[in-house]
Amino acid sequence: MNNIGKNYLDIRYMDIMASGDTALHRLDPRVKLITTLLFIVAVVSFDRYTILALIPFLIYPIVLISAGDLPAGYFLKKILWVSPFAVLVGIFNPVMDREIIYHIGSIGISGGWISFFSILLRSLLTVSAALILIAITGFNAVCQALTMLGVPRPFVVQLLFFYRYIFVLVDEAERMEMARSLRSFNSRSMDFRTFISIIGHLLLRSLDRAERIYLAMRSRGFDGNIRMIKTIKLGWKDLAFIAVWAILFIVFRMNNIPMRLGDIVMEVF
Repeated sequence: MNNIGKNYLDIRYMDIMASGDTALHRLDPRVKLITTLLFIVAVVSFDRYTILALIPFLIYPIVLISAGDLPAGYFLKKILWVSPFAVLVGIFNPVMDREIIYHIGSIGISGGWISFFSILLRSLLTVSAALILIAITGFNAVCQALTMLGVPRPFVVQLLFFYRYIFVLVDEAERMEMARSLRSFNSRSMDFRTFISIIGHLLLRSLDRAERIYLAMRSRGFDGNIRMIKTIKLGWKDLAFIAVWAILFIVFRMNNIPMRLGDIVMEVF
């Protein structure tokens, strides 16, 4: 199997995880979506020099991965894959902000380095929360939750189609790569002209297949509404889930827990 096929299965793996039957999977998608949004808002609301106060928020992804029976290594690899984008955002902070803010012994730490590591930690938290949401809910259920929360239907449908047609694009790319490999005796090299030709044909074939899929959906009664097999019903477990996490997020946001624990330890010893 070529790399395109492996990536295809990797994307589909998120849908496989969303078909689990844990207590988290059975929660109302709206509750999980709102809780994730509250988590992201709380994380990004800190100032740029905050690091210690963000550490307690690691409890949220850790608990959800454990309770949802999700593979922690898979999410770690995904987070590492997108980490270069966070690095690019904050890489120039140590150069632009050289003012010394903290000292560790005789070593001074500038605000640029602190803000840089703060960006990395925020990226870790927000990306993991978004990935876990898809893994315990499913993209279709997330789109349905957005619709039920009042998000305009055209936007949600476009978002759903974008996600679904990724599989169409990947499938066509895998077929073309396999055909090219067979005609070139499994050669890995490809000149620029061939690459441009493949990209053009890939676009045309993907559009043609997407059109056929859309016509098939219309012939089966698709009218722009997202319908799920599972019925969505708000219960006391859903309310307890969002209430507990919301309270914890407020506590973590209003208090620097690691700093307070450090003060307690210093007073004791």
